[in-house]
Amino acid sequence: MQIESTLVNELQIGSRLNVAIENNRRGEFGLLLAMLSIDARDMAQFQLDNDVESTQKLRQRFSVPQPQLLVDDISVHPDTIDNAMIFQQQGARQFQLQQALTPEALVIRGSQSDSMVEVLSNCDYLTKNKAINAYQQHTPLEDMHFLEQLSTQRKISRILSN
Repeated sequence: MQIESTLVNELQIGSRLNVAIENNRRGEFGLLLAMLSIDARDMAQFQLDNDVESTQKLRQRFSVPQPQLLVDDISVHPDTIDNAMIFQQQGARQFQLQQALTPEALVIRGSQSDSMVEVLSNCDYLTKNKAINAYQQHTPLEDMHFLEQLSTQRKISRILSN
C-alpha cells in the first residue's frame, strides 16, 4: 500500500475505513488508524472555516460576545459604551448584567497617551492647542466684516499708489 499524502483527519480517508472493515482487512484498518493525527484539534468536527481567524471562529461557534476593551479612544470611537446611567437608575444588579452583555472599556481617553495628557494638563491653553494642532492664528482681517475688509484694502491701495 503506497501513501500519497500525510493523513490528518478521517475526512481525508473517505470511505477507505468502511471498505477495510467490510472486506475484513484488519491490517489496512490498523494502518489507516495509525496514520491519523493523535491531536484532537485535528479531528474533522473541529475544522472550521479557514477564512476567519481561530478566535473569531470560536466566538461565532459558541456565541461569545466581543472581549471587553481595555482602552477606548474617544477620537476614534465617539460612541463609547457608558453603563453609568444604568447603575444610577436601575441599581447594581442591572449594571452587572449590562456590563456582562455590553462591557465598557476600563479606560476611556482621547488620542493622547496618559503621560501626554498629564503634561498638557499642566500647560496653558495656548500651548495645549498648539500641541494638539487645534491652534489657528487669527489675523485681524478674518475678524473684520467683508465691507470693512474692502475699505481697508482700498486705503492700502491708495497709500501704495502715492
